[in-house]
Amino acid sequence: MSIKSNEVLQSFKDTIRKIKSYEEALGVLYWDLRTGAPRKGMDNRSEVIGALSADQFKLATSPELGEQVAALEDASVYAGLTEIEQRLVSETRKEYDRSVKIPPKLYQEYVVLASQSESKWEEAKENNDYASFQPYLEKVIGYTNQFIDLWGPKATRYDTLLDQYEPGMTVAELDQVFGGLRSQLVPLAAAIANSPHQPDTSFLNQNYDKSAQKAFSLYILEQMGYNFEAGRLDESAHPFATGLSPGDVRITTRYLENDVTSALFGTIHEGGHALYEQNIMEELIGTTLCTGTSMGIHESQSRFWENVIGRSRPFWDRYFGELQTRFPGQLDVSVDQFYRGNNVVKPSLIRIEADELTYNLHIIIRYEMEKLIFNGGAKAADLPAIWNDKYKEYLGITPPNDAEGVLQDVHWSGGAFGYFPSYSLGNMYAAQIAETMERELDGFWTNVGSGQLLPIKEWLSERIYKYGKLRTPSELIQSVTGKPLDPQHLVTYLTNKYTDIYKL
Repeated sequence: MSIKSNEVLQSFKDTIRKIKSYEEALGVLYWDLRTGAPRKGMDNRSEVIGALSADQFKLATSPELGEQVAALEDASVYAGLTEIEQRLVSETRKEYDRSVKIPPKLYQEYVVLASQSESKWEEAKENNDYASFQPYLEKVIGYTNQFIDLWGPKATRYDTLLDQYEPGMTVAELDQVFGGLRSQLVPLAAAIANSPHQPDTSFLNQNYDKSAQKAFSLYILEQMGYNFEAGRLDESAHPFATGLSPGDVRITTRYLENDVTSALFGTIHEGGHALYEQNIMEELIGTTLCTGTSMGIHESQSRFWENVIGRSRPFWDRYFGELQTRFPGQLDVSVDQFYRGNNVVKPSLIRIEADELTYNLHIIIRYEMEKLIFNGGAKAADLPAIWNDKYKEYLGITPPNDAEGVLQDVHWSGGAFGYFPSYSLGNMYAAQIAETMERELDGFWTNVGSGQLLPIKEWLSERIYKYGKLRTPSELIQSVTGKPLDPQHLVTYLTNKYTDIYKL
């Protein structure tokens, strides 16, 4: 490349690094807001977040950045770029063309609103007070609709939102995938419900010391290979992971005194996200490629660690004895009883506590509601009734209150519409990746049964984690498993697992 082109490339990289610096600073502010910042300071903190976000947005939509990208896209220049530089240019072009359509003032207003809305959601959930949250949610929906208009709707308005979290995913494809899943999982769930071999869960209904729960959660994170010198575990109303950089990836969980595994599985789930972020290759640090390639792939890692590993029989063959020692006299059951008791299939109200099979129905409910909001015009005032009706239709249960119903998830309060399908996509990716790992990683289940989890982390790091956003979701799943995403792997995994547990 010419001297001028090299200068443009360096200026481009400097701009990207500055954008990433804003992102990291905002990540710390968001993390603090959700993990114990004083309530009286939340409104002011939201204004600070809005101001910094506006500066970041202006930088990301500046004419200078647009000119830099255009210069680097010139065929003669682009050909001389490295693979990482080419991907960074193409990804920046996509985000630039999308973001430049949003007026900076409108974006700042939205960021302030979303931050306030998340704080109001937390308070509303705690007090079972949907009415106080409804005006915020209505505004968030309104802003999102404005953004869709400015971006330009795709095949449907909701398609525009899906593309943010799983590039290339469409309503048409998801309708087909979810329809196929539902048609195969509902009969399986019915067979399970009619099985005479129902697991005993009575031993789970006790009070379990929260400090002991935390200690065991920290221990399992260490076993997974989570680097505590590059992260920490805190408590929040809703578990989440914040990847600031590979050297600072923080996770949270939520402890329930009457449930010995809720916090543990939540911790393992967020730990899966964290392992992804902690093990991205050094060459991507300081770029917008230093993150997961999509939320579906990201969720594949959290769901893989939580369910494929954490809810497996070999895992508990190794760790149940140690869990028993943390709660003397409270878990006087066999490892088989414990394993089966933690894999009960039963319709439940709370998504994050749902079993692996019915979990997908929780996601389909949210997916259908989001379609109703953006393709059908449903209002915030309509959502509690729609939610309750769909839970009755799909799961045969009705939430007794909004805290256990429409208020249970944080996502809508922050405007994360289009995110929920990523969870089921993650289940599908996870099952397909696990099938490949079983074939290719010698002694896979033997390793799990002996507590040797680090070879699994290393395999995933080499195949998935290190690439960050360097590869697209479709490129990644193809390179890891040798074929495109196939939902049938999830159906086979669930069928085999529950046929064994329920002796079908």
